[in-house]
Amino acid sequence: MSALGILRRPTVPAPPMARPAWAAVLRRPAAQVGLALAAVLALAALLGPLLAADPDLPDYTNQLAAPSWAHWLGTDQAGRDLLARTLAGARTSLGAALLVMAIAGVVGLLVGTLAGAVGGIVDTVLTRATDVLLGLPSLVLTLAVVGVLGPGFWNLVLAMAATSWAGLARLARSLARGSAQRPDVLAARMSGVGPVRAVLGHVVPGVASQVVVAATLGLGEAVLALGGLSFLGLGAQPPTAEWGTMLATGRETFAHAPWQLLGPGLGLVLSVAAATLISDALRDVTDPGRQS
Repeated sequence: MSALGILRRPTVPAPPMARPAWAAVLRRPAAQVGLALAAVLALAALLGPLLAADPDLPDYTNQLAAPSWAHWLGTDQAGRDLLARTLAGARTSLGAALLVMAIAGVVGLLVGTLAGAVGGIVDTVLTRATDVLLGLPSLVLTLAVVGVLGPGFWNLVLAMAATSWAGLARLARSLARGSAQRPDVLAARMSGVGPVRAVLGHVVPGVASQVVVAATLGLGEAVLALGGLSFLGLGAQPPTAEWGTMLATGRETFAHAPWQLLGPGLGLVLSVAAATLISDALRDVTDPGRQS
């Protein structure tokens, strides 16, 4: 965005979607609840190391201890504090989901806007590549990429990012298609603005606002997918604290220590709820057809 800010634009009003209506978003109760949940999760992830003990410190004399004042969420098979591991897992799980959707959003925005704004053979090639990717089951494709790269946190992040941008690219293309004939773009071109600057200044902002909405909704799905694949052993490997890995570990002793699932399970639920509430509010504001 800083690069866009230094471009000299003509005195032509930008399209309505280019002005993020954050004030309208913040007035919506759903967004307020979602942002409150997101703030709690962010503080837990950022301040976790200061609020809890070492998440990887074992205490074999205190294995599978029930929740108490000393260990609010109990301990696991190695005697590690589950509250500390849940907070550490927030950094891993949420950070990975944010990274996946950031990469997918940038790639999808660039590919889709380029295809829709340029058209011709560029549009044909990029659209066919996007359609091929969308035609393959994303989970199967992610598993195939992880199978080639091998299990691991960064390999899973890369695999999910590589398979998540196509839907965002199709959205960006549909929004950018025909943008060359829009009145604001034509006025900018007539004012002497080059085609690249016209696209960056008048097409990308409006498209980006919608891509952000879709990526925000996809954030909850990314958290669940990362947790599910880590649950299967394809993501972060022990002893790294990650919500999916913690659920897989807690499953083994669930019958007599069910509290092991409380922390990571609650983290996943709250993360998906926050992403869904925020994205719904953003969609209501940025989509004129849904505004009351």
